Amino acid sequence: MNDTVVIAGGGPAGLMLACELGLAGVPAVVLEERPARERSSGGMLLHARSVDALRRRGLADRFRDAGTPVWPRTHFAFLWLDLSELGETDYDLIVPQWRTEELLEQRAVELGARVLLGHRLTGLRQDEDGVEVRVGSAAGEQVLRCAYLVGCDGPHSTVATLGGFGFQVLAPSYYGVIADVAVPGDAQEHFRAGVHPEGQFGVLPMNPRDPSEVRLMTVEFDREPPAADVPVTAGEMRAAIRRITGADAEFAEPRWMTRYGSPTRLATSYREGRLLLAGDAAHPHPPSSGNGLNTALHDSLNLGWKLAATVRGSAPPGLLDTYHAERHPVGRRACMRALAQVPLQHPPERAEPLRELFAELIEYPEVNRHLVQAVTRVRYPIAYPGLPAKEHPLLGDTLPDATLRTADGEVEAAGLLADGRGLLLSLGAGQAPDLTGWSDRVNVVRAAEAGTLDARWLLVRPDGHVAWVDTGEADRDGLLAAVTTWFGPARPAG
Repeated sequence: MNDTVVIAGGGPAGLMLACELGLAGVPAVVLEERPARERSSGGMLLHARSVDALRRRGLADRFRDAGTPVWPRTHFAFLWLDLSELGETDYDLIVPQWRTEELLEQRAVELGARVLLGHRLTGLRQDEDGVEVRVGSAAGEQVLRCAYLVGCDGPHSTVATLGGFGFQVLAPSYYGVIADVAVPGDAQEHFRAGVHPEGQFGVLPMNPRDPSEVRLMTVEFDREPPAADVPVTAGEMRAAIRRITGADAEFAEPRWMTRYGSPTRLATSYREGRLLLAGDAAHPHPPSSGNGLNTALHDSLNLGWKLAATVRGSAPPGLLDTYHAERHPVGRRACMRALAQVPLQHPPERAEPLRELFAELIEYPEVNRHLVQAVTRVRYPIAYPGLPAKEHPLLGDTLPDATLRTADGEVEAAGLLADGRGLLLSLGAGQAPDLTGWSDRVNVVRAAEAGTLDARWLLVRPDGHVAWVDTGEADRDGLLAAVTTWFGPARPAG
């Protein structure tokens, strides 16, 4: 069987998935409709949890250096949340989406992926053995045969439409315009940014070193955007600002513009046979402090190793279905978090009491933390049928940062997952269980006890989530059940 995975969409979700498949040696072809990469984009934030994930793959230094700006606050319905109060665990790294795509594409190509710009999906047909994909480009149409097709192609996903995916519509469409412009500081003072009866208008800094570089953003609720083939113009932005604020806004010709908007929807299933959805193709919602882009990255991190194991034939039964089981609730939460902000903004006369109440609530550190981490902090419910229920703060959570003392010297725990394989971490004295039969899928590392990790044994999945914890002598039966559940049966000896 053809072991190639075709990915429709070369944004963050598609490129992150190509990287994950490449780590596992699974060929990936990425179809990106745009003929070239623009150095402008709508998304501009990487959350701390995404940076953590990139660190686990050894990629964080590509995205962050001493000069990368860190945004010290975020907003919930334009009520500002102070990230600095949360310590070093939460922050927003200012990395434009185009740069994220550029770096992920470089890594994907290093790992063997083919990224085809100017190529669009025009048709598909799946059967028991694979998927036939029709692809159009300037050179004409071609047909690709693949094992699986993944739609990472945004809110108006062709894969979702042609694949017959069902959706729950959570809210009607909205209409927004983004323009990156240069506006002197004194002129910015005349902009009526904020929440208005007809929508919201934002003026966001783009460059901490040059305050004149700003992003203008409008959102009009319950309004359909123009057709996709209608060019977006400065006049359209000015008209939107006028409708929302009642005042004219003067600015030079934008350096870059885009239009956005769609109904808020949630796929009822992230998988239909050999077709899967990730990112905005599965859960499009209004802009929400970068949660769309960052949720998309984590969809791909969850899906990549499971899909790779399935293609290679080493996956245990049902592994690929855990992608929907684990990520669908996160997608729903991302949609709900975005939609929960609408009543706090529109219509203003009814929103004002809510805004006053929320302004008081976010003064409490616990509320501040919850609103910041509601989507980004993910812990999966992990249990094993037939075995005693385990409760441990680390179970289902991501492996925390820790410096470990091993026979080869000090290592960072995050770096032990750089190859995209599973990890059995043995802390302190004791005989490590024999996992020779899984040595092609799970690395075993012994280290001295670590005070920050209250455990003796940790089984960590390739996506960084802890799948088994033991605080005493190794429960061999429990550990082997966990290893088999996530990594399949042992490889026969010899």
